Amino acid sequence: MSGGEVAGILVAVFWAILVSFLAVVLVRLAQVLKATTKLVADVTDQAVPLLADASTTVRSARTQLDRVDAIASDVQEVTSNASALSSTVATAFGGPLVKVAAFGYGVRKALGKTDDAPQKTTRRTVIVGRTVPAARRRKQKG
Repeated sequence: MSGGEVAGILVAVFWAILVSFLAVVLVRLAQVLKATTKLVADVTDQAVPLLADASTTVRSARTQLDRVDAIASDVQEVTSNASALSSTVATAFGGPLVKVAAFGYGVRKALGKTDDAPQKTTRRTVIVGRTVPAARRRKQKG
């Protein structure tokens, strides 16, 4: 064998090893792509029903918000009606009721029956978080 033949055999062996290595890499890459494709298909199969459920939930929430909006506008209308009624009642009956109350107070004062007399209160002393009536306090001091 000459030097050229040995070099040709080495180049052929090198190419054979390189092609074998590239074949193994391509087989592994094909397996990874197959697994990725399966994973994406599984995720898609699970995501589609979840998205449908989410869409249904959003539609339901929107319907409920529309109902709440209608209720809030009704409550606002009732509140404004109650305010108007309150103003009307205060205008119609407020003045005469104040006059009647003032007249009754004047009559009571004129007759001398006053409820403004000060009430007699008993004094209490607090001892270590307890309240002692005045009678017992005098016994303790004396």
